[in-house]
Amino acid sequence: MVRRALVSVSDKTGLVPFARRLAALGVELLSTGGTQKALADAGVPVVSVGDFTKAPEILGGRVKTLHPRVHGGILYRRGLASDEADVKARDIPPIDLVVVNMYPFRQAVAAGKPFADCVEEIDIGGPTMVRSAAKNSAHVGVVVDPADYDAIAAELEGSRALSDATRFRLMKKAFAHTAAYDAAISEYLTARETQDAAPAKFPATLAAVYTKVSDLRYGENPHQAGAVYRAGREPEEPTVAFAKVLQGKELSYNNLLDLEAALAAVKEYETPACVIIKHNTPCGVALGATVAEAFARARACDPVSAFGGIVALNRPVDLAASLELSSLFLECVIAPSYEEGARAGLAVKKNLRLLEAPRLGEPRASWKRAPEDLRELRSIPGGLLVMDRDLGSIRREDCKVMSKRPPTEQEWKDLLFAWKVVKHVKSNAIVFAKGDQTVAIGGGQTSRVESVKTAVMKAQLDVRGSSVGSDAFFPFKDGVEEIIKAGATAIIQPGGSMRDAEVIAAVDQAGIAMVATGMRHFRH
Repeated sequence: MVRRALVSVSDKTGLVPFARRLAALGVELLSTGGTQKALADAGVPVVSVGDFTKAPEILGGRVKTLHPRVHGGILYRRGLASDEADVKARDIPPIDLVVVNMYPFRQAVAAGKPFADCVEEIDIGGPTMVRSAAKNSAHVGVVVDPADYDAIAAELEGSRALSDATRFRLMKKAFAHTAAYDAAISEYLTARETQDAAPAKFPATLAAVYTKVSDLRYGENPHQAGAVYRAGREPEEPTVAFAKVLQGKELSYNNLLDLEAALAAVKEYETPACVIIKHNTPCGVALGATVAEAFARARACDPVSAFGGIVALNRPVDLAASLELSSLFLECVIAPSYEEGARAGLAVKKNLRLLEAPRLGEPRASWKRAPEDLRELRSIPGGLLVMDRDLGSIRREDCKVMSKRPPTEQEWKDLLFAWKVVKHVKSNAIVFAKGDQTVAIGGGQTSRVESVKTAVMKAQLDVRGSSVGSDAFFPFKDGVEEIIKAGATAIIQPGGSMRDAEVIAAVDQAGIAMVATGMRHFRH
C-alpha cells in the first residue's frame, strides 16, 4: 500500500493534478523547494522534507534529501526483521512512492550557459533517490516520467497499491533515466575536454544512451527483429530520427536506412535539389530551378531503379512537385514541408510515407553540430567502430590539375557536382554528370573498372560530354580507358595511385582533363 510519497520534480508537467489524486487517496506528500511551493500554492497538502527529517536544507539547497530518514524510508525492506528493527529504533516512516525527475542539465547546456552554471545543474539528490527507490522496487514505486502519472494514479485508485509488474516496469525506466542523465554529463565534459590544448579525439569511455522509439516489423530481412532508437537530444541539423511522419505505412528498417542515405546526400546542396536512393545508394541526383524539375531530372538518370525508391528534397513540396512524385511508385519522400495542395494530392497514395524535416530548408551554416553529432558509430559483435562522419568537401582551388588540358568552366562545374554525388555512392563509386544532373552511376562493385562498365551499361541518358567522379584513385588505367571510350571529357579523382603516371598518360593521349582532390570518399 502507498501511504507516503516523496515528490520533487524539475519538470512540473502534470504535477498538480497527479498530486491531488494522490492526496485524495490519503497519501502523505513530502516535497522540497519549488515542487513544495507549487503544490502548496495549488492548495495540495504537503510536508516539507526539512520538517520530515528535522534537518534544514544547507549549502544553498545542495543538501536537503541526503538524509537517513529519507533514504531509510525508501530503502528498507518491508518484512525483513533486521530492517524493521532499524527503522523502528530510528523512527523512520516508510516512503512507498518516489516521484522525481532531475535538474535541467541538458537544457542548461543547450542554452549555452557557462561551465559553472552547467555543473550547478548536475543533480545529486534526485538520482540518488531514484536509484534507491528503483533498487528497492520490490516495495517502492519510482516515477521519473510525467507521462506515467495518469496510469499510476489510476492503479492506486483501484487498489491503493502498485503491482509487482508495474514496479518492475518503473524500475527499468528509472535506471535508464539515470543512465541517460549521466551519459549527457559525460558527453558534455568530453566535448569540453576537446577544447583543451591536447584534446582526446575520442573519449576513453563512450557514453551513448538511446531511447527506443518503436519496434519495427522486422530488420533488414523478415527473420531478423528490429527496432529504432533516438538520441537524448535532437541535433540542429535535420535527421531522420527526429523527422515527423505525416502519412503512409509503418516505416521499415530498410526505409530508415535509405531515408538517412537520401537525407545525407541532399544536405550537400543549397539550391533546389533531389536525391533518389535505392538500396542505400543514389540512383539519381539533380538540381533544378524547382524541386519538381530537380526530381524529374534525377528520375531520368535511372527510371528503372527509381521505381520503389526513396526521395529527398531540400525545398517544400508544392503542387507541381507532388504531381511529379505521383507519376512514379515511391516508398518514401522526405522534405522540409508540404504545401496544402501537395498533401492532398499525395494523400491518395495511402502507402507512400511522407516525412517532414523542417530544418532541411534552413541554410547549412545554421546547423551547429555538437561533438556527438560529428561521430559515426557502427556495431560489431562485442564492440563499436567509431569515426568522424564524412563531412569533407572540396573547392575548385583545392584541386590539382593532373592533365595537360585543364577543365573548361562547364567541366569544372560538372566535376564538382559529380564529386558531391560520388561521396554518397557505395564504393567502388563512379558518377557521370552533366549540367547539374547525374547521367549514369555505378557503384558497389569489387573493381573500379566494373563500376565504370556498370554505369555505362545502365545509362539512360547520353554520357558523351559528361564529367566523371571517382571516389578513390584508379589503380590501373583500364577504368580511365572505359571512361574515355564512353565519351566523357573530364575526370575528378583523389589521385595518389602508384600508376598515376600511366593514368595521366591515358587521359593526355585522349585529350581529356583530369584533376586530383587529394581526398578519398570510400563508402562501405
